Amino acid sequence: MSQPQLDSSPDRRAQILDAALVCFAKRGFHQASMHDISAEAGISVGLIYRYFENKDAVISAMADRHKQEIHEVLKRAQQAPSLLESLEILFTAHCCEDAPQVVSAFVVDLYAEASRNPHVADLVRDVLETAMDGVTDLIARAPEAESAAHGLKPYELAELIFAVSRGMLMLDVLRPQEMTAAERRTRQLEVTRRLWRLLFRNEAEPAYA
Repeated sequence: MSQPQLDSSPDRRAQILDAALVCFAKRGFHQASMHDISAEAGISVGLIYRYFENKDAVISAMADRHKQEIHEVLKRAQQAPSLLESLEILFTAHCCEDAPQVVSAFVVDLYAEASRNPHVADLVRDVLETAMDGVTDLIARAPEAESAAHGLKPYELAELIFAVSRGMLMLDVLRPQEMTAAERRTRQLEVTRRLWRLLFRNEAEPAYA
């Protein structure tokens, strides 16, 4: 008789990774256990171990999934008719998520863990390089890059954009939980447009415009 095959459906893996994100955001990497993840996912610990050898394997899978999400967002941004609209897509990509503060708290803890865990640091570095390379290429291909303030190069512009984006993400942790998806989107769009005026305004245009 043939042996039963492991259910390797993406839905099951996604269920585990979604539960892990919630647990890591609530408890941090060190405090969250595989038992916590199983309870959050509503499945047995044994089943989780059939998919992931340990907690590091879960984190690695989350990093891989995030890289895929980055590629998908960048693909949408590349199809926008202008660089400003591309940046608006990037800045509002997560505004409609069910629990954006959970995602923000997870990322904050991820950076903290990267400062003391070389394996996590490598994962974070790889994800950031993927995102930075994608945004740099997006800017370099856009005609607006030629009018960048102070002659900033695409990579320098991408660094500034990421600095603002990461800062907004940090602030999300402290925002009122009752903020709606529409309010989050409006806030992100306002920041994006102010940043645009600073980075791409005409040299003859006043700074307050």
